[in-house]
Amino acid sequence: MNISAWAIKNPIPSIVLFLLLSVAGMSAFFSLGVDENPNIDLPIVIVSIGEVGAAPSELETQVTRKVEDAISGISGVRHISSTVNEGLSATAIEFELGVDSDRAVNDVRDAVTRIRQQLPQQITEPQVSRVDFVGGPLATYVVACEGATLSELSWMVDNSIARALLTVRGVGQVQRSGGVDREIRIQLDPVKLDAHGVSAAEVNAQVRALNIDLPGGRTITGGQEQSLRTLGSAPSIERLRRTRIAIPMGGWVQLDQLGTIENGFNEPRQKALLDGKPVVAFQVVRATGANLVRVADGIDEKLKALEAQLPHGTTIRKVRTNATFVVESYNASLEHLVLGSSLAVVVIYWFLRDVRAAAISALAMPLSVIPTFAVMKAVGFTLNNMSLLGLALVVGILVDDAIVEIENIVRHTQMGKTPYDAALEAADEIGLAVVATTATIIVVFVPVAFMGGIPGQFFRQFGLTVAVAVFFSLVVARLLTPMMAAYWLKEMPPHESKSGWLTRFYDRVLGWALAYRGPTLILAATFFLFSLGLFAMIPTNLIGQVDRGELIVTVTLTPGSSLAQSTRAAEQLTEILRRQKEVTQVFASVGTPADPATGSMSGGAVNKATLYVTLVPRQQRDVSQARFEEKMGEELMKVPGTRISFSSGDGLSGRLQVVLSGENGAELEKAAQQLLVEMRQMPEIYDVNSSEGQERPEIIVRPNRALAAEQGVSVSSISLLAMVATLGDLDQNLAKFDLSDRQINIRVQLAPEYRDNLETIRNLKLISNKRQLVPLHSVATVEMGQGPSQIDRFERKRKVQLEASLRQGVSLGDALAAVHRLPAYKNMPKSVSETPSGDVEIQADIFGGFLGAMGAAVMMIYAVLVLLFSGFVHPLTIMVALPLSIGGAIMGLLVAREPLGMYALIGIVMLMGLTTKNSILLVEYVLTAMANGTPRTQAIFESGEARMRPILMTTVAMIAGMTPIALGIGAGAEVRKSMAIAVIGGLSTSTLLTLVVVPVVFSYLDQLSDWFRRRFKQR
Repeated sequence: MNISAWAIKNPIPSIVLFLLLSVAGMSAFFSLGVDENPNIDLPIVIVSIGEVGAAPSELETQVTRKVEDAISGISGVRHISSTVNEGLSATAIEFELGVDSDRAVNDVRDAVTRIRQQLPQQITEPQVSRVDFVGGPLATYVVACEGATLSELSWMVDNSIARALLTVRGVGQVQRSGGVDREIRIQLDPVKLDAHGVSAAEVNAQVRALNIDLPGGRTITGGQEQSLRTLGSAPSIERLRRTRIAIPMGGWVQLDQLGTIENGFNEPRQKALLDGKPVVAFQVVRATGANLVRVADGIDEKLKALEAQLPHGTTIRKVRTNATFVVESYNASLEHLVLGSSLAVVVIYWFLRDVRAAAISALAMPLSVIPTFAVMKAVGFTLNNMSLLGLALVVGILVDDAIVEIENIVRHTQMGKTPYDAALEAADEIGLAVVATTATIIVVFVPVAFMGGIPGQFFRQFGLTVAVAVFFSLVVARLLTPMMAAYWLKEMPPHESKSGWLTRFYDRVLGWALAYRGPTLILAATFFLFSLGLFAMIPTNLIGQVDRGELIVTVTLTPGSSLAQSTRAAEQLTEILRRQKEVTQVFASVGTPADPATGSMSGGAVNKATLYVTLVPRQQRDVSQARFEEKMGEELMKVPGTRISFSSGDGLSGRLQVVLSGENGAELEKAAQQLLVEMRQMPEIYDVNSSEGQERPEIIVRPNRALAAEQGVSVSSISLLAMVATLGDLDQNLAKFDLSDRQINIRVQLAPEYRDNLETIRNLKLISNKRQLVPLHSVATVEMGQGPSQIDRFERKRKVQLEASLRQGVSLGDALAAVHRLPAYKNMPKSVSETPSGDVEIQADIFGGFLGAMGAAVMMIYAVLVLLFSGFVHPLTIMVALPLSIGGAIMGLLVAREPLGMYALIGIVMLMGLTTKNSILLVEYVLTAMANGTPRTQAIFESGEARMRPILMTTVAMIAGMTPIALGIGAGAEVRKSMAIAVIGGLSTSTLLTLVVVPVVFSYLDQLSDWFRRRFKQR
C-alpha cells in the first residue's frame, strides 16, 4: 500500500496525528530538565577506615592492601583506587556500568567483613558507602545577618539552612565554609596535673564517664510502669567546673583546679573568603543523577522561602553557580537550532523560487523536532549538550526527505500535471529513495547510541535523539509533505525545463568520466589514499577547553602549614587575581569545608585551598579563559610555598593526565620526579603538578617495650595520652554538653601554650598498672621526624599522577606523544608502568568505541540497502560514497585547525549516513529508468540531470543548518564546532565526487552483473 497516496486521499487522519504529536511534544519540552551533560550514573563504592594518628605508610600495609586484595575478586570491578592520609584509608571501587549499586555496596561490605579480624583492632569500624554526589559544589552562597555573631551565623547554616536544603530533591550535601563550632574547652595545665598526680587521659576518661545520660531500665511503682533514666550530664558550665576528678593515689580534685573551662569555640580548620574578606558561606553539592538546573532552581526557591523564616535582617547571596554556564550553553544550542533552521529555509526558497513549496518543506523541521521532545521525556532524557547538539546538527537533515519529495512533485507539476496528480505520482516514484536515505541515517546512529562503557552513556542521548528526529522526518515526508503539496501548490503551465549552465557543465564532466572510467576510478582511489595519509597529520584530542567564565584554582601549601598560613596565601592569590580587569570576584574556601550532614564539623587538611574565580562575560573579554589561565598560571606561581593547579567544573577536564604505577615505591617516586622535571620544560603544557605527597613534619613517639613493660604501661595507653593531650580525643568519643537546641562537644586537652612545647610532651604523665604516674620520656623517646603526607594507589599498586594544562592550540594527543618522547619516560625502570586514566583513558575508549561503531554502521547500512534494493551488487555502488567523504572531513579540520576529537568523530560517523543519501537518489533513479527500458548510459545521464538539483539542495541545506555550530558562536560552542566542520567538509567533497564517481562505479558493476547473469544462463 502506498502510504503517501492514502494520506493524500485521506488528509484528516494525518493532520490529527501531527496535531496530537505536536501538543505532546510542546508539553514535554517545557517539562524536560536542562543539564550540561547526560547523567552518567557510575556505580562507585567507598570503603573508609580510620586509625587515629596512624602514618600513611602504616595504614597502607596494615589496612589498604588487605582491603584491596579482598575486593579485587568481586565481579564487575573496573578500577580500584586508594588514597591513604594520616589516620584515614579511603578505597574507591568503580564498577562497570550497569552493575546494580545496591548489590555492589553489599558485595563490598561482605568482602570487608570477612577480613575484619585481619585488620588492626584499634581502627574505627569500616564504613562502606555508595557515592551519591557528583563533581564539585554546584553553587555557593554567603550568609549575613545584622547583629548576629559568628557562632550564630554558623549554627544558622548548620541547623536551619542545611536541613532545609537537604529536603530539596537532588541535593546531596551542604558544606559550610567559614564560621566556627561551639565547644566546651577544658584546657589542662600539666603543672597542676603533676601536682595532683593525675594524667590528661585519666581526666578525659572521667569527664566522659561522668558527663553522660543513660537509660536505666523500667519498674512498676504505685501500679504504674515507670522508666528509669540516669542523668549525669552537667546542667551548666558552673556545675561542670565543680566536677570532682578522682586521683589515682586517693582523694579527688575539682576540675577547675586542673585548668580552665571555657564556653567557646573549637580550633578552626577551615575558612571562607570573598574577595579577601572573611565570610560565612555554604556550598551545595548535587546528588548523582540529579538534574543540574532543576536542582539549582529548587535551591533558590527553597532559600527564598526560608529567608522569611530566618532572623530579621538575614540575607543569603549567591556568589557562584555552575547553572549559569549550563543555561547559557542551553540558550546557545537553541539559537543554533533556530538559526540553522532559518538558513535551511532560505536555501530551499533560493532553489525552488516558490514560497508555497519552500513553506511545505520548511514545516518538516518543526514537525519532526517537536514530537521528538515527547519521546525524550518518555525515556528520561534531558536537554543537554549532546541531545541539543543532535537536534541542531540534524535540522538540515530533517528537511532532506521533504525537499526530495517536494522537488519531485514540483518537477511533475512543471510537466503540466495538476498538483494532486503530481503529488500522487511523484510520491510513489520517490518513495523507495526517501525510505532508503532515512533508514541509512537511522542505522548509523543506532551503534553510536549503544556503544559500551562511559562513551556509550555519553552518546546514547545524542544517537537516539537524532534517530528519533530523523524517523519523524520520514513520517512527515511520507504523510504530510505530499498531502500539503496536493492541496496547496498551484498549477503550473506545462513547459520544458531548459538546461542551465550547471547542468550542461555536469553533463560534460559526467560524459568524460564515463568515457575514461579507469582514470576516473584511479583519481578517486588516489583521493581516498590521500585522505588516509591526512590522518597522520591531524592531532588527536578528547575535547577542547571550554570557556565557562570561571577558573577553579587549587592551592596546596607544604605539609605542616597552618590555617593562618594557608589563609595568607589565599589572600595573596586573591589580591593578584582581583587586579586583573577580567576578574569580577574571587571566592576562596580554605581548608576542608565542614559537612553537618556527615558529622564532619572540624574539617580536614588545612594546607589546601580552592579559589573560584568569576570572570566577566566572554563578550567583554579580550582573551579567552584558556589564554587568561595561561597568563595567570605564571603570576600565581610566584606566591612562595604554594603549588598551583587549575581544574574545570563538571564534565570532562580536557587536561593531560599521566598516571605512573608500580610496586616499588622508591623507584616509582624517582621516575615520577624525573618525568615531572622534564615535563615542566615542555612548551606544549603548563601548570604541571604531581600527586606525590611531600614529606610532612611529625613528632614520633617510639615506645621502649622493655621499659614500658617494667613500668606497666601499654603502647595503646601511650598513644591515647598523646592524642588526648594534643587533639582531645576523637569527636565521636568526646563527652557532650546539652544546650537547649543541641549538644556540643566537651574537649579535654592541654592548654595551647603547652601543646606546642616538645619538652612538655616528653614530660606528660601516664598511669601505670600500679596506679602510679610515669613520665612519657621514661618509657618512650620523643623526637622530630618526617614521613609521606599521602600515598595514592591504583589497581593495587602505588600511583603517582602527573597532571598539566594544555596550551592554546595544543591537542591532548600531541601533548601525550611529546611526553612519551621524553628521556625520563623512555628510560623508566621496568617496575614502573603508565596506566591510562582520566581524559587519556576516556579518549582511548572513545576512539576504540567509534571504530567499532563505524564498522557496525557500515555493515548495517549495507544490510538495509540490500533489503530495500533486493540485491547485493548495487548497494555496493551506493556505499562507494563513504570513503569519498573522509578526505573532506579531515581537510576541513586541518584548514580550521581543529583536532580530531570526540565531537569530530561524531561528525565523521554522521557522514556515513549522510553521504549514502546522494548515491541512493542517483542509483534508485537509474534502476527505475532501466526497468522501464531506458539504456544504461542514457539512464545514468537522465539520473544525473534529474537528481542533481535535489542533491545540491539537500547538501546546501544541511551545510547551512550546521553553519552556526561551525562558527562556534555561543557558550560552549568552541568545543562542538569541530563536529560541524567535519560534516561540512565531508559533505562538500562527497557530494561533488558522488555525482561523478558513483555513475562510473554503477556502470562497471552493472556490466559485471550482466556478465554473471549471461554466464549462469549459458550453464
